[in-house]
Amino acid sequence: MKREEFKQFKLVNESEYPLIDHYIIDKDNDFYIEPIFYSQLDGFKERHKESYQLIIDSIIKRVKQNHKVIFVGDFEDNTFEIPGYIILEIQDITNPLKIFVEDKSRGSDYGD
Repeated sequence: MKREEFKQFKLVNESEYPLIDHYIIDKDNDFYIEPIFYSQLDGFKERHKESYQLIIDSIIKRVKQNHKVIFVGDFEDNTFEIPGYIILEIQDITNPLKIFVEDKSRGSDYGD
């Protein structure tokens, strides 16, 4: 599904990776986005509306710097790799921008 944020780029449907979106910026720069990355991105859109475009701009900038990027939800639990592509998580984009989401999830207090 083509996202509004990336509408200026060509979306390629690939039978080999049907759940992962592949966007082409130009002949030298392209990127893939996993669905979980979209979910994380939506969380930032909801919580940091004022900075959201900065995040999108940074994603595009990182692709143009690295040329071949896969945006994943979790680097350690990633099953999607393509030779020649680097893997980035949402924190790789947002942390340098000093945009953070506090993780308030924690284990149960029952039994303490």
